Amino acid sequence: MSAVAHPDIWPSPKWPLKHDPATEARIAALVARMTPEEKVGQILQADICCVTPADVKKYHLGSVLNGGNSGPYGDDMAPKEKWLQLADEFYKASVDKSDGGVGIPVIWGIDAVHGNSNIIGATLFPHNIGLGAAHDPKLIERIGRATAVEIRTTGQEWTFAPTVTVPQDYRWGRAYEGYSSNPKLVSDYVGAMIRGLQGPPSNGPLLKGPYVIASTKHFLADGGTEGGKDQGDAKISEQELRDIHGAPYVPAIENGVATVMASFSSWNGVKMTGNKSLLTGVLKDRMNFDGFVVTDWNAQGQVKGCTNTDCPQAINAGVDMYMAPDSWKGLYKSLLAEVKDGTVPMSRLNDAVTRILRVKMRLGVFEAGKPSSRPYSGQWDQLGSPEHRAIAREAVRKSLVLLKNSGSVLPIKPGAKVLVAGDAADDVARQSGGWTLSWQGTGLSNKDFPGATTIWKGLDDAVTSAGGKATLSPDGSYAARPDVAIVVFGETPYAEFQGDRQTLQLSPRLLDGPLATMKKLKAQGIPVVAVMITGRPLFMNPVLNTADAFVTAWLPGSEGEGVADVLVAGKDGKVRYDFTGRLPAAWPATAKAHGDVLFPYGYGLSLADHPAWQTLSEDPGVEAADSGNVWLDKGQPAPSWSLLVTAPDGSDETRVTATPATALDGRVKIATVNSDVQEGARQFAVESGPATIAVGTHSPVDITRETNGELMLTFAMRVDSAPAAAPTVAMACGDGTCDASVPLPMPLATGSWTTWGIPLKCFADRGMAMDSVAKPFALNLQGPATVSLSRVALGTTADRKVACPE
Repeated sequence: MSAVAHPDIWPSPKWPLKHDPATEARIAALVARMTPEEKVGQILQADICCVTPADVKKYHLGSVLNGGNSGPYGDDMAPKEKWLQLADEFYKASVDKSDGGVGIPVIWGIDAVHGNSNIIGATLFPHNIGLGAAHDPKLIERIGRATAVEIRTTGQEWTFAPTVTVPQDYRWGRAYEGYSSNPKLVSDYVGAMIRGLQGPPSNGPLLKGPYVIASTKHFLADGGTEGGKDQGDAKISEQELRDIHGAPYVPAIENGVATVMASFSSWNGVKMTGNKSLLTGVLKDRMNFDGFVVTDWNAQGQVKGCTNTDCPQAINAGVDMYMAPDSWKGLYKSLLAEVKDGTVPMSRLNDAVTRILRVKMRLGVFEAGKPSSRPYSGQWDQLGSPEHRAIAREAVRKSLVLLKNSGSVLPIKPGAKVLVAGDAADDVARQSGGWTLSWQGTGLSNKDFPGATTIWKGLDDAVTSAGGKATLSPDGSYAARPDVAIVVFGETPYAEFQGDRQTLQLSPRLLDGPLATMKKLKAQGIPVVAVMITGRPLFMNPVLNTADAFVTAWLPGSEGEGVADVLVAGKDGKVRYDFTGRLPAAWPATAKAHGDVLFPYGYGLSLADHPAWQTLSEDPGVEAADSGNVWLDKGQPAPSWSLLVTAPDGSDETRVTATPATALDGRVKIATVNSDVQEGARQFAVESGPATIAVGTHSPVDITRETNGELMLTFAMRVDSAPAAAPTVAMACGDGTCDASVPLPMPLATGSWTTWGIPLKCFADRGMAMDSVAKPFALNLQGPATVSLSRVALGTTADRKVACPE
């Protein structure tokens, strides 16, 4: 199939904003005054991790952003005041004309995708899949307005939202960022969210009101990639591209969305960021989009013939601004040279700058003054305000979907003794998912969420107010027999490709414990309500068969009491709120992608519904749940991976399948030891070196995209007997022709478990072929030592991070 679009078959929505002659003349005058250096700077966006206010001034940068793990002054958990302080510093630098420049104000983009979710204390709304279950566009507009106000308190002007993807394969790690698999529902939501964020299309200047500029993403078909692979290839016809994935862009354009973010993904083998027929021919020329197009994070580097620091193909295809977080300086140099030699026509550069300035004029940033002087700035009572939390709580209860309701367990009656179990019951981070204070939403605790309410706390308050008593017991044990048990379980936080899976199945380490708890309670005659935290529909037949009631809570965010609003009756015994949520995507009957459907799109029960339950097959239809980017867990290798002990030259290799065992002619003894769980690690006693402990596969994996960010190789290790010489950790490729190693800093502390983290960039910079990784972890010991290993995975948090060698 072709990757060249035919614009004439696409819809032609009307752009709602007319060009004001005075504004256009002002923009033209600015462009005429700007030097090539100023123009190139204007089309670049740098991450605050890698740029200073002085850089903004020197290079005339048009925008900054904070990535998922970037915060003011190097602190991702910086207090709200620091965000506003840094916003002022960037602004002042951008308008400084002391060097004779034009002095165009910079704008700051932020991933406020479910509330101003980078900021401690902000209201966290349900992720988009949960909002899709609410089927309520008016609610979406109110959420957009509340989010815009909370963004404005900390001084930013631009959110990279809403995501208007239409996921077709829920193995995709970003599926929860999409409202629905149904393009009509997504389209119904898009205009509402944009009006909430930006106000009505005729609105302006936005900064005079409670508004920010929005960005629909990711253009196009990020939710249609083959195999549900993030940044993958959508091998579909142009009709599917238009009718499914292009549909939400019609209301986006009709509501005047200020920016569109081009996708990392490809259409029939051609990267969207370099597809001129789509970016220019369809989006701009045919669909009349008059804002500006921004790339995703270093996406230009994935375009054929490009690198992160050199890609004229993107701007020539129709990109107007490069999101070049850590590559902006090299890109500035190459683009400037390409403008001067004609590779990038001056007319194309002028058009990109004009589009950016037009959005900035509409925003009102030229007259607004420094961020701290603008309306809503520093109004901390608006951040996580009771009014905004009430909207979020309403969104939670409207998003809940009841899939099973046997007997009369729901709603929970007044005066009941309620046992609340499950490892997700009292965890705000777990119920909030990815893009929460950090990119992956991991490494957080409840203290990081002032003002938030866990599901447990909401249930406790509701049960107590109705004259009952609630008890929290994650493992389901109890002293006094409960009348009913609520078990809260499900996925742990992830973002982007960290969430990609091979099957529609919850990892056994997340399912086995809660399911055993449910079965134990049921065997004791205690009714069980299962509440699932999830970013997607998954094969849950064993839980559905076991529990009396099954509730999908999606990723509800900071207002966990919204769950109790529906589950628990009032003191008078009456239902406080009924279940009104309906599935935004079909629920699978097996763990196979595109397999049989158990519950169709739009399904959902009310409390009055008690359909007879017929026992479901518990065969997932697949061999095993995949591990994602977890290669060793609880001492056990993931499916298709092996735990190995080898000689450094590869001449002797032992695959560890059982313990106790020996390797390398008895020089290495392997045993099972405890970690955070019983027998959750493998111990390697090396009597004489050298020896290598590795995790490997016969089918090398491509982790190039994972390297383009903040991810680390993480491993949980306990040093029982320290080596005399510094160990190294290496990665190796499939054909044995390449590897790269990083030394661990000495001395190594003994006796306690430590999660180490080595940035993937360390290995890439030292020559590792990241597209062909057969051994993502190889610990090389030069002499006698004893170490225990429990887990090897990609991650963003570690107890001890290793700096890349010089």
